[in-house]
Amino acid sequence: MYTLDNVFSELEVDPGTNLLISGSPMTGKRSLALDTLADGGNDGDGAIIVTTKDSGEHVLKEYESRLETPSSPVGIVDCVSKQQGMSARRVDSVEFASSPVDMTGIGIKLSAFLQRFYDSGVRANRIAFDSLSTLLMYSNLQTVFRFLHVFTGRVQSAEALGLFIIDSTAHDNQTMSTLRQLFDGEIEVREADGNESELRMKGVGKTAGWQPL
Repeated sequence: MYTLDNVFSELEVDPGTNLLISGSPMTGKRSLALDTLADGGNDGDGAIIVTTKDSGEHVLKEYESRLETPSSPVGIVDCVSKQQGMSARRVDSVEFASSPVDMTGIGIKLSAFLQRFYDSGVRANRIAFDSLSTLLMYSNLQTVFRFLHVFTGRVQSAEALGLFIIDSTAHDNQTMSTLRQLFDGEIEVREADGNESELRMKGVGKTAGWQPL
């Protein structure tokens, strides 16, 4: 079981669970995902982050800053640096896909990290994808849906925990409804009074009301 104590006290989800993290920009979705990965990393879980927005080196530093002891395995799939012509400097734990459109490459890098972690004795892994909205900028819904069907299936077969970030305000209701079919539950994040954020879980565990993030 995977705990989500950093956001939902005493909530546990089954291995192989895929969760959508949705909300408008600047509400803390990314921090929520990284904190959830680091919460497991502090207990020895592996962490894999697919980034379509920031460089892998930046994301790696951002994640490791959340760890109490940076000894748990981490892998970053960087879909940004090569596409933007940035210097794709080799960094331990960072692998590169050519672009967010390189969905085959993304899947291969994910499987390689999972195999590497398994070979080193790690059996629990948390995976974050930031973000699905970028995929939808470059590809149509049908292509993204097919890719995510395979990706979430890989999370499930690996008995990992998958967290997938999306800017819900950037997509129409039909797109959101279609994508929701792929996930076991959804963490909704919204802006509350005083520039704070609050969240709620839907579809997993006992559905409760909004609570502070």
